[in-house]
Amino acid sequence: MSGKDSVTHWLGGLKAGRRDDIERLWDRYFNRLVRLAGARLPSHARRAFDEEDVALSAFRSFCGRAEQGQFPDLADRDELWRLLAFITARKVVGAIRHQTRRKRGGGNVLGESALVGEDGEGMAQFLSTEPTPEAAAQFASEYERLLEKLGDETLRRIALLKLEGHSSAEIAVAIGTSTRTVDRKINLIRAIWDQEAP
Repeated sequence: MSGKDSVTHWLGGLKAGRRDDIERLWDRYFNRLVRLAGARLPSHARRAFDEEDVALSAFRSFCGRAEQGQFPDLADRDELWRLLAFITARKVVGAIRHQTRRKRGGGNVLGESALVGEDGEGMAQFLSTEPTPEAAAQFASEYERLLEKLGDETLRRIALLKLEGHSSAEIAVAIGTSTRTVDRKINLIRAIWDQEAP
């Protein structure tokens, strides 16, 4: 493996905030983190969050802390995997604790299916109001800001196609890549946008 294709090189890029190296680390480790979280996440907890949510949170947390210099001695892929696995395991435990706190119903909160009426509609029946012109303008401004944050034309195009309701398979055909690559890019877009959330 050449120097620029090594995890050690990517770690240096991550610490420097280089998005391409962060994306390479994402491509290499995200699916492993999803599998690890899925193995540790009990089925009763998956209604509120799933293994991808946990893996995304773990990766985002790791990147933020690494960019702040919290892992100065992290040097190779073995140390990185141990650290990512540890963060992911902690995120699983934290997510379960958060969901099962007494003030959130102790794990006994009903989902949307409990609200489905005879017409077959759930939460949508409560949310079907038209936005005000001010709200629409604010949404459009926020939409443009988030697209700018992606910094890459391919990511912007994928985001737009996804927001238009296209499936990953349709997006893959439109941009000439694999569905798996599209799914990874969508998860990367979510990670970038999650960092922008207030």
